[in-house]
Amino acid sequence: MPGLLRGMARTAVVAGTATAVSNRVSRRQANRWSNQQAESAPEPQYAEPAPQGPPRTDTNTKLAQLRQLAELRDSGVLDDAEFELEKSQILNS
Repeated sequence: MPGLLRGMARTAVVAGTATAVSNRVSRRQANRWSNQQAESAPEPQYAEPAPQGPPRTDTNTKLAQLRQLAELRDSGVLDDAEFELEKSQILNS
């Protein structure tokens, strides 16, 4: 029986040592791989802000443009279809 216990103890020590060494090697490899990936990874690129449309015109400018447009329609330079088209463009700007 003492020989059996001695054999079991030796096996436990060897198995424990092997497990500790294996874990240490795995951690070392994982650290190396993560360092390599960090070095080879491109730096993050920041997206440029989306281009905005043309600058919005203020209300006073729109009103002045609409008045001029109405004068052109009233004087006969523009017909109703052209007036409506231009008016919608002014209001949507």
